[in-house]
Amino acid sequence: MAEGIVLRIVSYNIHKGLSVGNRAFVLPAIRDALGPLEPDIVFLQEVLGQHDRHAERFQGWPTMPQCEFLAEGLWPHVAYGRNAVYSHGHHGNAILSRYPILSFENLDVSTNAFESRGILHAVIEVPGVRNPVHCMCVHLNMLRRGRELQLKHLCKRIVRSVPRHDPLLVAGDFNDWREDASDLLFDSIGLSEVFLDLQGEHPPTYPSRYPVLKLDRIYARGFEPLAGDVLRNAPWDALSDHSPLYAELLMRSS
Repeated sequence: MAEGIVLRIVSYNIHKGLSVGNRAFVLPAIRDALGPLEPDIVFLQEVLGQHDRHAERFQGWPTMPQCEFLAEGLWPHVAYGRNAVYSHGHHGNAILSRYPILSFENLDVSTNAFESRGILHAVIEVPGVRNPVHCMCVHLNMLRRGRELQLKHLCKRIVRSVPRHDPLLVAGDFNDWREDASDLLFDSIGLSEVFLDLQGEHPPTYPSRYPVLKLDRIYARGFEPLAGDVLRNAPWDALSDHSPLYAELLMRSS
């Protein structure tokens, strides 16, 4: 195996920091669970930037956006993409990073009035690596036609904005229960899905207590997958309706 840098990656739909059924505020427990994993980059979906009603309902609700609360003391660099905006707040995707975020942009890829979706594209500088790492955090539609359009937007963004030799990570909640996305992303962009490479299949991640649907993914280009795991059981099965994905990826050093 050639020398390089191993990146630890987590992708997690945090269900707005609420337990299954929205009965309890569990964001502090999510931070406590993520910290010991020591991931270098965290891709988060359903992150609340503000929610005045929950702030009144739940004791200990943070005054800062949820991504900043999770990152505090652990990941010094944060990017947040606001997707859904309503009278009492907003939510979207976020990327937390151990390494500097050089730039980020949030792309609106909503296809209907009921699902506000975005692609958060951050460019991260990893010490010892010649080219920056492009990271895209996604949360796609539940309806198939909308997902197809959003995947096309994703492919166009990559072709236009990511140099071919720059390492690329695309992770998040694809809602791709039909498992259509991987063929398109491989054929069009050259992305490979980490768990498909390591285990021969996409792992089920939803619902977290009895996972059946294979909704969450980590795609990579310019990396060698070393390990991957779905974080199930305690405490994860009580923290969100999705199970998080954890992966270790080898990136060639300069």
